Order: sequence, then structure tokens, then C-alpha cells
Amino acid sequence: QVGGFSWEDCGDGKDPVVLKSLSVAPDPISIPGSLRVSAAVSSSKAMASPLKAVLVVEKALGDLWIQLPCIDQLGSCTYNDVCTILDDLIPPGTTCPEPLLTYGIPCHCPFKAGSYSLPASDFDLPDVELPAWMTNGNYRVRAVVSSGGQELGCVKLAFSLQSQ
Repeated sequence: QVGGFSWEDCGDGKDPVVLKSLSVAPDPISIPGSLRVSAAVSSSKAMASPLKAVLVVEKALGDLWIQLPCIDQLGSCTYNDVCTILDDLIPPGTTCPEPLLTYGIPCHCPFKAGSYSLPASDFDLPDVELPAWMTNGNYRVRAVVSSGGQELGCVKLAFSLQSQ
């Protein structure tokens, strides 16, 4: 399905972290604009630092999918510890931003085992200066999170971007 939003948990039922549901509107996603997201995740295992995340980002060019490089931490990047990135974005000791706070969703490691759900919530996508290769088009992303070499979760996304 090209040009529509879709997602898939690719953990093969063996990973402790499972994406149960995810919806995103509008489709295509507009930058700048408002993004409405709802999601549910369950984790049978606590996740602690270091949490490694490996992203593979592909963009459709005609019938071909081209893997995008990692440039300025955007694209097909490996993040060795998501926990430290979160700490940089949201200083430890400060409250988590809305709507995470309202729904009791943590924004720092360690993440306790349990179920987390985000009812439909609006996020503002600012008018960021995206590199030209990251603007309008159809994308596929595969994200794998692991700790100590053990896979914790895997998610595949497909979506379209439309920038002003």
C-alpha cells in the first residue's frame, strides 16, 4: 500500500515490547501542521539504559525504495542510547510534557514493564527546515530497539509526507 499510513509490529511475537495499535492523521502527514496520534504499547520487561535504536529509512523513487543515509541524526541512523537523547530533550527532574503527563506515559528511562496507551492526542509539527531529500514523498521506516544485544521491540511504518 503506497501513499497510505500503515504499521506493523515486526517482533515476531517474541519481543517483550509490542506495539498493539497506532493511528496517525491526517494522511498524508503535513509539515508544518497538526498530527493526531493514538497508540498502545505493552512491555513485559523493564527497559533501562543503554537502549539502542536502529532506524532504516527508505523513500520511494518511482518503483524503487532508496535507503536514506544518516545525516545530522536524521535518516537511517543508529542511536546508541535513546535514554541519553531523552535526557537531553527533557531534563531529568522536570515533568514530562503533555499529553504524556496526563496519561501517565514516562519520558525517561528506565521504562517499567506494563501497558501504555495514548488516546487520540494532537501534536504540532513545527515548520522545520527539512533537507530536500526528506520532504514530499512516501516513506518506509523499520525501527529496532535493543538492550545488551537483545531485541526488545521492532516496528515497521509506512507513511507519506507533504511539506508546504
